[in-house]
Amino acid sequence: MFVHVETRKRPRWHWATLLIVTLCVVCFVGLALTPTPQRLSLLLEWGTVPANVFNAHEALLPQLTDPALLRLFTALFIHVAWLHLLSNLLFLVIFGLPGERALGSLRFLLLFILGGIVANLIGALSLAGVRLPIIGCSGAVSAVVGTYVALFPRAKLGLVLPLGLYMEFVRVPAFLLIGIWVLLQLLFSYVGPSYGAYVWWAHIGGFLFGVVFALFSREQIARRLRG
Repeated sequence: MFVHVETRKRPRWHWATLLIVTLCVVCFVGLALTPTPQRLSLLLEWGTVPANVFNAHEALLPQLTDPALLRLFTALFIHVAWLHLLSNLLFLVIFGLPGERALGSLRFLLLFILGGIVANLIGALSLAGVRLPIIGCSGAVSAVVGTYVALFPRAKLGLVLPLGLYMEFVRVPAFLLIGIWVLLQLLFSYVGPSYGAYVWWAHIGGFLFGVVFALFSREQIARRLRG
C-alpha cells in the first residue's frame, strides 16, 4: 500500500487539522470553566454513554437509528484532562498535517469523523451497560495514524526538539512515534480516567478503520498528488 508520488506544485491551504484542534480546545476550555455538577451533566449528555446508546437485551439493528448515536460524534471533541487533550492533539498534528496534505482537507476531515464514530461505536458495543461516558478523540487519532502508516509505512517524520538553549530538527521513523503513542495510551489505561471510560477496543477499531480507509482511497490520493 506504499504510495510515493510527487507533490503538487501549487500550494494549498489545509484547514481540517486546524479546525479539529480549535474545536477540541474550545470545548476543553468551556468545560474547564463550567462548575463541576454542570460539567458532569454535560459529559453524560454529550459523551457516548454505552448504557444509553445500546440495550444488550434488544435487537441491535433498530437501535442503530436512534438519535442518541449523535453522541458518537460529539464525544470526539470532549476532553476533561489537559494531558489527555495535549497527547491527542500532539499526535493529531504530527500525523494529521502530513496526512492532510496527502488526503486533502475534506477527505481528511471525513477520515477523522468516520474513524472516530466507528471507534466509539466499537467501544460502546464492547462496554454495553456501562454508564461512564466515552470521551476524547483517541479513536479518531488512531484512525489517522492507521491511514498514515498504511500509505507511508517507511516514512520518517520531522520533529523539532528542545535541547537546552537550542532547538534541534530531527527525523524519526513513524513507527517510533506510534510506539510512544501506544505507551501513552497504556499510561492512561493504568492511571484511569477521572470522568470517562477507557476503551482499548475503540483505539484498535479506529486504527483498523484507518488502514481500510487508506486501502480504498489510495488511488484517489495518488491521482490528487499527481494533479
